[in-house]
Amino acid sequence: MPGAAIDHPALMPGRVAVITGGAHGIGLACATRLARAGLRIVIADISGLDEAAERVSAAGAPDVLAEHLDVSDAGAMCAFKDTVFSRMGDVGLLMNNAAIGGGGNAFSNPEGWSRLLSVNLMGVVNGTQAFAPAMLNQAKPAVIVNTGSKQGITSPPGDTAYNVSKAAIKVLTEGLAHSLREIDGGQVTAHLLIPGFTYTTMIERHMPQRPAAAWLPEQVADAMVAGVLAGNFYILCADNETPRAVDERRILWAAGDIIENRPALSRWHEDYKAAFAAFMGGNER
Repeated sequence: MPGAAIDHPALMPGRVAVITGGAHGIGLACATRLARAGLRIVIADISGLDEAAERVSAAGAPDVLAEHLDVSDAGAMCAFKDTVFSRMGDVGLLMNNAAIGGGGNAFSNPEGWSRLLSVNLMGVVNGTQAFAPAMLNQAKPAVIVNTGSKQGITSPPGDTAYNVSKAAIKVLTEGLAHSLREIDGGQVTAHLLIPGFTYTTMIERHMPQRPAAAWLPEQVADAMVAGVLAGNFYILCADNETPRAVDERRILWAAGDIIENRPALSRWHEDYKAAFAAFMGGNER
C-alpha cells in the first residue's frame, strides 16, 4: 500500500535515502514516496530545492537535507557524500537519478553531447564511486538504484546522445551489481530502474499537457519500491499504452538485429516494417 512502511531493511523508517535530481520528476516522486514510509531524505539538484524540500517534509520525512549539486563534478560529489554521512550518519538507498536531455544525433551538437554525458553518465559514475565504498563499510543492508531508460535498450531514433548515456548506465549498473555480489559479506545491492513514457519536467517543457499514454512520476516511484522489494535487478516500468508484453517483444526484436544480422534499428527501417509488425502479432502501438 503506497505510503505504508516498506518491508526492506534498507528502506525502513529512520534510514536515509539520497536522491540526485531529487527536486523534480521521478526523483521528487521517489523522495516523497520514501518520506511517506518514514525515511529521512536527502535531495540533491541544481534548482527547485526549497520547494522540493517543503513537499518532502510535508510528506512525512522526519529529516530533510537539500543540497545544491552538479553531479558531473566528482569533487563536489565527494564533498556531498561527506556532508551526507556527517549530517545523517547512514545511507540506506542511493538513487543516481539526475539527467538532462538535449544531446543530438551522431553528427551534431558536440557541446550538448559533452554536457549530457557529463551529467547522465558521469553523474552516475561519480555518485557510485563516492557513495558505494562508504555504504559497504556500514556493514548493513543498502541499495543503489540507477535510473536508466528503455531508450538505452531499444535506442529509438532521435536524441542519440541520450540513448548512449542510458545504454551506458545499463552496462555500468550490470557491472556494479556483479562487483557487489562478489564482495564477501557485502550487503549492498544494485538495481536498474527502467522508466517508460513518463511525464517528467523534461517532457513537460515540450508537452504542456500530459499525454494519456504517459505515466505519472509517482507511478514510477511505486514501481521502483516494488521492484526493490521483489529483489529485481531490472525494474522495467510500463506506461498507459505499453504493457510489459509489448516491451518484451520490442526488446527481443532489438536483440535480434544482431543475431539475424539485420540493419541497425531495423524496427524503424522501411524494409522491415512488415516483418516487425508480424513479429509483434498485432500488439504494436
